[in-house]
Amino acid sequence: MINFNVPPFTGKEMEYIRQAIENQKICGDGIFTKKCNEWIEEQTGTKKCLLTTSCTHATELAALLAQIKEGDEVIMPAFTFVSTADAFVLRGAKAVFVDIRPDTMNIDETKIEAAITERTRAIVPVHYAGVSCEMDTIMAIARKYNLFVIEDAAQGMMATYRGQALGSIGDFGCYSFHETKNFSMGEGGAILLQDEKYIEDAEIIREKGTNRSQYNRGQVDKYTWINQGSSYLPSDMNAAYLWAQLEHAKEITDARLARWHQYDVLLQPLKERGLLELPVIPEGCVHNGHMYYAKAKDIEERTRLLDFLKKNGVWAVYHYIPLHTAPAGKKFSIFYGEDRYTTKESERLFRLPMFYTLKESEVNYIVDKVKEFYHI
Repeated sequence: MINFNVPPFTGKEMEYIRQAIENQKICGDGIFTKKCNEWIEEQTGTKKCLLTTSCTHATELAALLAQIKEGDEVIMPAFTFVSTADAFVLRGAKAVFVDIRPDTMNIDETKIEAAITERTRAIVPVHYAGVSCEMDTIMAIARKYNLFVIEDAAQGMMATYRGQALGSIGDFGCYSFHETKNFSMGEGGAILLQDEKYIEDAEIIREKGTNRSQYNRGQVDKYTWINQGSSYLPSDMNAAYLWAQLEHAKEITDARLARWHQYDVLLQPLKERGLLELPVIPEGCVHNGHMYYAKAKDIEERTRLLDFLKKNGVWAVYHYIPLHTAPAGKKFSIFYGEDRYTTKESERLFRLPMFYTLKESEVNYIVDKVKEFYHI
């Protein structure tokens, strides 16, 4: 069986975890946590990066920093992971979904402005598959209406939009280091802060509402409870695992891009015959090979294709069920405007295996089986 995902592993992870243990500081903000934060800051050009226990928690932290409260509205796509909405629903806000673009599966930037009301507080663009949303337009709308932009860049590490790192364009950016992502710490994430005025508050919230970070830097002689907060700080052992991959970030990204391009070239005959639709990378966007997806004719064809691949030893999958169709979505959200593409396109999309150690021969086999299904 060719697995859909194999968590990244470079070989140094166990050594670095051992070093973290020997340092006798395995809780948060140890040596490896700081290494990861500083590397991401340098890589993205962001003012401050703070590792978190998940991208979910990074987004919750962003919601707290933006002071999202009951009755507020936050605009986002419904084609996304539940955490994108949950972070704001937990604050009592309503998720306002607008339709997606069929070419990138990203939020349709032309639908956002009409959904804005006096209760709107933020826009949350989700960079699907590590391909950027149309951020110039989104940022212009946000500035016009004085809204926060919180980037869900869970899949966007090492991807850019017009030369800017995804996650570093809006007010806050959120990364994921879940085992399915390009770089992993098992469970983990990071929040990127673009304005220095939020750094102190972010550190306090992340440290259970205390000023412990300032205490550790010697800025105060004791730490105490300052404000509301939670425990968003990951273990340094998790950070040690991640650091082993950040050291090889370009190598990992290049390997994934090589397999992505291999898929794209080999599947072109199916595109040319109108049997599959393949990913679109808009001008100005540099992606990171996070996933390779394609679209079948409809949900019935997709189901038969996935069953065929599984019977032939290939674990391919579909992706998100649009959030506005879920029980909680009906309770905590609204869909503004017409659902022209969100549901239809999500029912056609399927994802092929993609991971750091995926072999060229395995991609050849997978594509051969897809072609066999379509009798090519």
